Amino acid sequence: MINLVTRNIIRFLVLVLFQVLVLNNIYLSGFINPNLYILFILLLPVNTAPPTVMLLSFFIGLSVDIFSDTGGMHAAASVFLAFCRPYILKLLSPREGYEYITEPAIKQLGFTWFLVYIFMLVLSHHLVLFYVEVFRFSEFFYTFAKVLLSTVTTVIIIFLVLFLVQRKKE
Repeated sequence: MINLVTRNIIRFLVLVLFQVLVLNNIYLSGFINPNLYILFILLLPVNTAPPTVMLLSFFIGLSVDIFSDTGGMHAAASVFLAFCRPYILKLLSPREGYEYITEPAIKQLGFTWFLVYIFMLVLSHHLVLFYVEVFRFSEFFYTFAKVLLSTVTTVIIIFLVLFLVQRKKE
């Protein structure tokens, strides 16, 4: 239990620092804005209570907002992601359930399950984040293109990070 808490605290700090120091300074033609910090929420243990996930999501989003001066957009999108997470987990639930699984992982649940899980939640986060940022529908298609490109980029970066971290453990 202590190991899990320590690992999540370190993950929280590393992802927030990497987001604000590196990824927030990457602008690829105005369309692509990767948000890797949400990996913290995505990798929380499956049996974590939804209110706890929402509270942790609020804190990680608020941390990114404070360093990025974005006025609560990341906190709102992160809390929405935390709200959607139990429904997506239930939708994608394996037949035998999640009893033997501590946290979502490719090795335990398979690549396809993990890809769908990550993609659906990253897409929901990015939809809220970018439409709250624009806050008008006059640029609907421009914003939707930004959402899709940023979602695909974020999912690719998540898989690269997970691949690199898992290689280091082995």
